[in-house]
Amino acid sequence: MTADPHSLSLRDYGASRGSHAHDHFQVLIGLAGVLDLEVEGRGARIGAGDAQVVMPCDRHDFEARDGSRCLVLDTTHPAWARCAVHAPADASRLRALAQYLAQCAQQPDASVLTLQHGPALLLEAWSAGTPVPTRGRRIDWTALAAWARARWHEPLGVAELARVACLSPGQFAQRCRDEQGVSAMHWLRMLRLAHARELRLAGMGVAETARRTGYRSPSALTAALRRIGGQAATPAPRDDPPASCDDGAA
Repeated sequence: MTADPHSLSLRDYGASRGSHAHDHFQVLIGLAGVLDLEVEGRGARIGAGDAQVVMPCDRHDFEARDGSRCLVLDTTHPAWARCAVHAPADASRLRALAQYLAQCAQQPDASVLTLQHGPALLLEAWSAGTPVPTRGRRIDWTALAAWARARWHEPLGVAELARVACLSPGQFAQRCRDEQGVSAMHWLRMLRLAHARELRLAGMGVAETARRTGYRSPSALTAALRRIGGQAATPAPRDDPPASCDDGAA
């Protein structure tokens, strides 16, 4: 399922191996047992008190031979991009907060306010002291997305996006990673696929959707939708699995 903007939950993992990718950040904090992860070919182990940030669209395999329980935050907040490359500023503080939020998650009706603020508290605990990149010219991401959506028939790349944002390609690429949490082309592909899904949900045929969103062919669009678990032939519900990084667009 696609995550809510900030979704906090307790999850138990077992010996059955799983594998998936999604278009949001996923923050895992170990509470008990050990969860074995492989993220884009990089191995990691999450024991009690350990933490890991999985970037959007990073495919990850996971299993816990002897069982594992984790506090999991699914979030679209771009500040987690910096946390993915920096260890928690205060690991003991983060661990204590995660344990408290886990207790609250077991009695959500009595802890509604705490759970609402939990995602922000986790981000604060992780990123306190983490260097914040210097901001230059402001990027209007909404306007840039609208500009791109009107030009799927053109060969869009980092250079074109940077020109519209009045930045050099290198500056734009770094700002995209800092503010959106993904590479510029990754952001563009996610935007294209999201637009295609909107058109399919509205009942538009596969061929016309592919033409309007710049896919090489209807089959390329179908393959992209299948990779995210959506239905290419029938409009899919809005809580379908999230977008893949490789959408087969022209």
